[in-house]
Amino acid sequence: MCDRVACSTVGMVRYPIAEKVVLVTGATGGIGMAIARALRVRGAKVVVTGRRQDVLQALAVELGSNHSLARVVDVTDRESLDAAVRAAVERFGGLDVVIANAGLAIDPPTTIAAVDEREFERVIEVDLLGAWRTARAALPQIITRLGHIVLTSSIYAYCNGVVNGAYAVSKAGVEQLGRALRAELAPHGATAGVLYPGWTDTPLIKPAFGGSRAATEMLRHSYPRPLRTPISPERVAAAAVRGIERRSPRIIVPARWIPISLLRGIVNAVTDPIIERDPMLRQLILELEETAGRPARSHERHAA
Repeated sequence: MCDRVACSTVGMVRYPIAEKVVLVTGATGGIGMAIARALRVRGAKVVVTGRRQDVLQALAVELGSNHSLARVVDVTDRESLDAAVRAAVERFGGLDVVIANAGLAIDPPTTIAAVDEREFERVIEVDLLGAWRTARAALPQIITRLGHIVLTSSIYAYCNGVVNGAYAVSKAGVEQLGRALRAELAPHGATAGVLYPGWTDTPLIKPAFGGSRAATEMLRHSYPRPLRTPISPERVAAAAVRGIERRSPRIIVPARWIPISLLRGIVNAVTDPIIERDPMLRQLILELEETAGRPARSHERHAA
């Protein structure tokens, strides 16, 4: 527990990232890699983790060997996360910030009725339980050092997850995990926040941007152009770093999604019946369901 003054003020002051030790999961590409680079530019010491040793080592060299550390981590394996936290402490003396960013999505997208059950559960295992394991492994350090946790969620936390059910379930769960952590860390003087990226230009969104005719048409038909225009991973990373330095509870990027989040109760009540009844969307849902005979495969997440 922190003292009363620290507890009452820690969430209100700036939290400069320079010289902080930050662990990032899912750092082998996309948003995770962009965040690692943005953190280093701001002067942080960065522990980059993921599944691909070669990519991690190259990134660590790019970031500077004196200020970075690469560790192979599987977020379904708590022991590998504990080992990464220990390595951060041994190398840099402690851990101040953790960014739980690793995840998967199912490609091609399909319905809950047609999806391979193992793939559905794998997404939950990595995207939701992986975030839980990451946070839990880091919590002793975060509490001791009055640090900060960022959990990568998505606009799917509050948008209908049609044909992306596993991903949407996971991201809604991540949002709730982050909110609970924020409240529970307050007495200790530490903080947590949730990152909500919109469509981000990474391999994850390819099915909805030309990789699947039906998924691409669903996106075009369901969202106005401003909401379906992808942004760069670097833009998400810049917002994430600003959010850490402000100890923000929510980081929504791009900002055009903020009104949707704030008005989600009204928006969902209006849009859910439209999705259910729209003849074109119904046909596209059936098309994706019918083509699910091909083996579904999980796609390492490089965006939210």
